[in-house]
Amino acid sequence: MEEKGAVCVTGATGYVASWLIKRLLEHGYTVRATVRSDPCKKDMSVFLLAHPVNTKEPEEIVTKTTIQGTLGILRACLNSKTVKRVVYTSSVATVLNVRDREIGVVDENIWSDIDYVRELKLEESAYAASKVLVERTALDFAEKNGLDLVTLLPANVFGPFLAPQIPLTVTIALSMILDDVASAHIFLLEYSNARGRYICSAEHKSVLEIAEFLSATYPEYPIPTLDEVKDIKTRVLPRLSSKKLLETGFKYKYGLREMFDDAIQCCKTKGLL
Repeated sequence: MEEKGAVCVTGATGYVASWLIKRLLEHGYTVRATVRSDPCKKDMSVFLLAHPVNTKEPEEIVTKTTIQGTLGILRACLNSKTVKRVVYTSSVATVLNVRDREIGVVDENIWSDIDYVRELKLEESAYAASKVLVERTALDFAEKNGLDLVTLLPANVFGPFLAPQIPLTVTIALSMILDDVASAHIFLLEYSNARGRYICSAEHKSVLEIAEFLSATYPEYPIPTLDEVKDIKTRVLPRLSSKKLLETGFKYKYGLREMFDDAIQCCKTKGLL
């Protein structure tokens, strides 16, 4: 296998990061799980995935901690003189939360309204607000210092997992299969013309569509009907445009069926279902 060079992955024990490392190794990369201040002798790239998801923490604590950590890593990358590119994992939470309900589709030019996010007082509000602030900080630092940084905005990730516990995103939502997200990270690392932000979202389904699909595909599991969940308050979110990513030549490999099949089989294997 061709040796493609060294990369660094932060948050290496996380859900997306652990799968990304697996795929990087399969692609011939040497993977390091930390960034040190000592200069590396070889050129390398960095995947920055670490971000606290403890939604019980106040927004200011989550944001302060993450910005400090992110800037620390970016400064280390800059000072190393050997880091070719940084791929920062953001989230569609940084584009989805718009106050204007007339916006039907969002792309990379949109930023979530932080004040609106705070007003919603959702469980994930601290995470969503901090993600916006951290991504903006990272992009601003990179622009001011001439650091090659690209941000990937994956939708909530679904699929098999390497950790022993069920990742948070598997329990709450779906829109992207894990393997496609890992592939998108590697693609943006290798795509020389990559610039700025890239939304990564292959599926957009309503709750009704998902419920109907699950009931038909997995009849052995009790899937709530629409009537059973009609009193749950929800928001109508805009659709996500992956046009910019797709125009680079990246292609999604998986759809809704694979998202659920792989995750459910993984849960069965681990004795969770």
